Amino acid sequence: MYTGKVYRILDMAKWTRFETLWFIFIIVLWVSVYYFLDMDWFKIPWTPLALIGTAVAFVIGFQNNAVYGRIWEARKIWGGIVNTSRTFGVFVQDMLTEEHTNESVSREDIQEEVKVLTYRHIAWMTALRHAMRNQKKWETTSKHKTNTEWGIGPPEKKVSLAKDLESYLSESDLDYVMSKDNHQTALLYLQSHHMRYLKDRGIVWEFSFLELEGLIKELFTLQGQSERIKNFPYPRQYATLNHYFMWLLLLLLPLAIVPKFLEIGQGIADNYPLLGDLFIWFSVPIYIIVAWIFHTMERIGRTGENPFEGTANDVPISTISRGIEIDLRQNLGEDNKDIPAQFPADHEVQF
Repeated sequence: MYTGKVYRILDMAKWTRFETLWFIFIIVLWVSVYYFLDMDWFKIPWTPLALIGTAVAFVIGFQNNAVYGRIWEARKIWGGIVNTSRTFGVFVQDMLTEEHTNESVSREDIQEEVKVLTYRHIAWMTALRHAMRNQKKWETTSKHKTNTEWGIGPPEKKVSLAKDLESYLSESDLDYVMSKDNHQTALLYLQSHHMRYLKDRGIVWEFSFLELEGLIKELFTLQGQSERIKNFPYPRQYATLNHYFMWLLLLLLPLAIVPKFLEIGQGIADNYPLLGDLFIWFSVPIYIIVAWIFHTMERIGRTGENPFEGTANDVPISTISRGIEIDLRQNLGEDNKDIPAQFPADHEVQF
């Protein structure tokens, strides 16, 4: 997610420069045709173009509202993961005791069990964010040249899941998790089985076990909600038709704008001959501005369709996960030098 106070206009201009060059080519071509070939008779009335423009504006607005809803829902889901993770951390520390055990259990053994459960939860978040970054066939925005030329990307693209999980899981747990298709689900199964084992030993009281299982259920719910957004794209019939309608408008627009400026120039030619002759060229910046606004708003919608794809407009799930990990490990009493630092924000972008 871009963390600057505003989207700098130079960055936006660079991001859309290829399309802007197309707009310049289109309008200069039409102005040249009208200026040099005396084509003032070839024009489209404003009424049909106004109807098309209104329809395109409504569809772009609908798309952007729907896309913002997907982004906001994803952010709320991961906000829920933050809250549930903190609750899980404090519950594990306070609900694992030797009070109800039938055997002698040292405080060090209990602390080790707390650490295992906490680290496995961090592994679950790691597996979930890796799953959210897996490329789907409809996720093509991140491959656009203007999105790849910055040389930045989410950390999940740089390190494999198995490598990331090594520091959180035992060898047997890691082998079990990597043998499953849904790694994050496998980790929650391990958590539940482990807590059942601790309940049988009396380290977790039965009521505490139910509370902890409730948190596992909540994590399954949040995981499923996140997977739903990942696995169900914005309907392609809306996105594709909207893109085509927008370009149809931009291709027809010069046939109304250029003749209008030509007409205005002819009207002032008697008093200002040079200005009247060249007035048609003022349609170039006007068209570029209008076309840029329509296209950029439509492209912003396309870019935000998949909030976990790995672009600058993503929900920063990597940053969120690492922040939770830092909180949990600090509250385990670990030294800060042993805790990984937060992921850096390259070009003011958090992933």
